[in-house]
Amino acid sequence: MLKKRIIPCLDVKDGRTVKGTNFIDLKDAGDPVELAKKYVEQGADELVFLDITATIEGRKTFARLVERIAEEINIPFTVGGGINSLKDAETVIRAGADKVSVNSAAVKRPALVSEIAAEFGKQCTVVAIDTKYDNHSWRVFVNGGRTPTGINTMQWALTVEKLGAGEILLTSMNNDGMRNGFAIDITADISAVLDIPVIASGGAGKLEDFYEVFRGTGASAALAAGIFHYGLVDIPDLKDYLYGKSIAVRRV
Repeated sequence: MLKKRIIPCLDVKDGRTVKGTNFIDLKDAGDPVELAKKYVEQGADELVFLDITATIEGRKTFARLVERIAEEINIPFTVGGGINSLKDAETVIRAGADKVSVNSAAVKRPALVSEIAAEFGKQCTVVAIDTKYDNHSWRVFVNGGRTPTGINTMQWALTVEKLGAGEILLTSMNNDGMRNGFAIDITADISAVLDIPVIASGGAGKLEDFYEVFRGTGASAALAAGIFHYGLVDIPDLKDYLYGKSIAVRRV
């Protein structure tokens, strides 16, 4: 059985790690380089770095910050935010990213997913999907969750898999920052029909939330931010808890 992954997320704005609720009301959460080092020491399986305002502000991901983080860690590292072209993807991979995450740009031009997969491999190609349950269905949002697309989330996930995505980062905007648990229903539905890994994101608040998402869905990883940044949950304690619940995890 493949081990489930625990992934801290560094949402970065103006060079600082931030955390919000439902994608708004951002608060400072610390220095991203120091947090990255801490999570490696604690036994995180991977890290995700998202420059959360790169797309809406029309600028590129901070390549130098990516370099600084990559220099300090030895675990897989995914970078997203403002990646609109193959050249942008190459820039962050050269800076030290192991994987590239695309979101709004993929919705705008789906061929970008195929281009990245062809150049760097499916294993490097992550499609982030920000989804919200609205008017009785799950729909895709872009531009940092600010813009509705009307696209059905399940259909989009199936589309990007066919285009060459090697992994889906699925974030429920309804659950984000609420600390009431992950969106089990949509995560279960999507992980059941895809043949690529799905990372559950949005809503973690306590140890039990991770158990519930792994028990109730086919997600291969669970991502969280605020509860790690603010010390509400420590990764070693989380992994010990999951191991005790017969969830296969890598322990330090």
